Amino acid sequence: MDDLHPKAATVMDNADCLYDDSAVEAALVDMANEINRDMADSNAVVICVMNGGLVASGLLLPRLRFPLRLDYMHASRYRDRTLGDDLHWKVNPTQALAGTDVLIIDDILDEGYTLEAIIRFCREQSPASVRAAVLVQKAHDRGVRPPVDYVGLEVPDRYVFGYGMDYKGYWRNAPGIYAVQEHNMKQTGS
Repeated sequence: MDDLHPKAATVMDNADCLYDDSAVEAALVDMANEINRDMADSNAVVICVMNGGLVASGLLLPRLRFPLRLDYMHASRYRDRTLGDDLHWKVNPTQALAGTDVLIIDDILDEGYTLEAIIRFCREQSPASVRAAVLVQKAHDRGVRPPVDYVGLEVPDRYVFGYGMDYKGYWRNAPGIYAVQEHNMKQTGS
């Protein structure tokens, strides 16, 4: 067991629950309804942004009522840390995007640098359209904030985890969206 494991347990014990499981599920239903309305006649390729977008993608896909192809990409600025750094590209989509309607699904829109780069990459592939969906969006005006078509929930400008979002690699599986208490961020060396 690494030394982060007990710290992660302490963070969860003291975290503030911003949205419980039922609130997140309701937001996912609303997002799916909007996506179904807008993309019903699309030749869609859905791109899951790993790792954070895995949970939101997995929960949205069965609710989408149109034929689609699924792919993923992996680009990260955090790499199990609480502060972003340079963008690190790990995996590009394998599906051809030219002429398709692309839907990017990610966990969070924070400062937007990663999502902006992903949108730009997809647009360079000559798709018919590019849309983006995020489970949560932070309430602040820092960064580049690319346009997002579908937002599930808004969270305060705090470090959040759960439903795919992590705290130093832990708690992507948390059954709700939680915010780390500020004193825990300082105590755990974040």
